[in-house]
Amino acid sequence: MQSTQPSVAVIGGGSFGTAVVKMVSENLGSCHWWMHNEESAAHIREYHHNPRYLSSVAFDEGSIKIFTDINAAISGCDVIIFAVPSAFVKEVLLNMDSGALEGKLVCSTIKGIIPDENMIVGEYLREVVGVPEDHIVVITGPCHAEEIALERLSFLTVAAIDASASKKVAGVLQSHYVRCTLSTDIYGTEYAAVMKNIYAIAAGMCHGFGLRG
Repeated sequence: MQSTQPSVAVIGGGSFGTAVVKMVSENLGSCHWWMHNEESAAHIREYHHNPRYLSSVAFDEGSIKIFTDINAAISGCDVIIFAVPSAFVKEVLLNMDSGALEGKLVCSTIKGIIPDENMIVGEYLREVVGVPEDHIVVITGPCHAEEIALERLSFLTVAAIDASASKKVAGVLQSHYVRCTLSTDIYGTEYAAVMKNIYAIAAGMCHGFGLRG
């Protein structure tokens, strides 16, 4: 991996996508940001905050470049961070030119599975899209987008088989209020992120029924 400062594109305009853009733009001073909603994109260009999610976060003028053309957004970037719902991953990828992800680190902050294939995102990227396993990076909690927006002490796990890849991605995320733990288990961390909500719902049901272990 190159030692120079990376160029980053964030894919997704929701809460966590907005939080990731905040982290990246503050650390690097620049960030490409793709979102599907043209109205939100126009609003951010003019007013420098997301009108729909984490609207309290103000971005420095010139620190972000907004796109609704995904190929333009990722062009020239060597780190691509996906922050879209798992149900829309296939649609987003289909809009990319063939080979658009070649040679890039492809990061997923997505907690969920690809519905039709029943695959976690990392498996789908490797087996269907053809992203090499050592170019896949998983970014997961424990933290919430709202905590990052408020600059409360937050913790992320950054997993990649290639340690230099996880260090590179952690370097664009961590700050005085974000701490990153590195891992080489890209599948375990992603499955854990999927399962946590299932366990939380089950625990809530048990609590509601007054069950005790």
